[in-house]
Amino acid sequence: MAAQARFTQSLAEPAPREALARRVFLVDDHAILREGVMALLALESDFEVVGHAGSVAEAISKAPELHPDLVITDLSMPGSAGVQGIMELRRAIPSARIAVLTVHNTEEHIRAALAAGADGYIVKDASRSELVHGLRSVLANQIHLCARSSARVVRSYLGHGSEPAQNSATPVVTGREREILIMIANGQSNKRIALTINRSIKTVEKHRANLMRKLNLHNVADVTRFALNSGLLTEESLLNSKASL
Repeated sequence: MAAQARFTQSLAEPAPREALARRVFLVDDHAILREGVMALLALESDFEVVGHAGSVAEAISKAPELHPDLVITDLSMPGSAGVQGIMELRRAIPSARIAVLTVHNTEEHIRAALAAGADGYIVKDASRSELVHGLRSVLANQIHLCARSSARVVRSYLGHGSEPAQNSATPVVTGREREILIMIANGQSNKRIALTINRSIKTVEKHRANLMRKLNLHNVADVTRFALNSGLLTEESLLNSKASL
């Protein structure tokens, strides 16, 4: 009877925090989802939710001083979202791992999120055990895709398998060039890009010229098509970004 009572209590009460519990920050514009994820993680002794936000902008204002080990973020939110949101979070909290938790489960969204710097991709219909396993994998410095993500996406992104990876002949761009390429495709001016990455306009112009030459692109339309075709940008995130300009 005593053992049964202890078992019942363990289901009802959060697990005690471990001394080295990993610090988690949640970003989602739906409060009920944030509360649900916090409740799930409270049952695990190796996670501690230290904060949450309803937008990327709010997360950037709160999270850095909380020093999270892991940021869990949605893709579709007001303001900066999608790959742009991931890149802003990566820049604001460079030491944190980033896991995407989203309803989107297309190759386009997965490739774009990983290319932008996400370390994990989990769909919102995952079970509690799948979510926890995925987050632990991300914190163990692994790139994690949930079970519903196809092996074809993994092979094409990593360049493995029997078929050549998509865009394998494309010249390699640096992380900074990729960041600027996405902002150009989103229609941002050199001045706005310079303010975003905290660099001079001349530096942005230099990166822009290098990109255009390296990728044989001639105008913003070419850059946008390249970003969409290579999975760096989704049509949804492009439309959202254009609407916010």
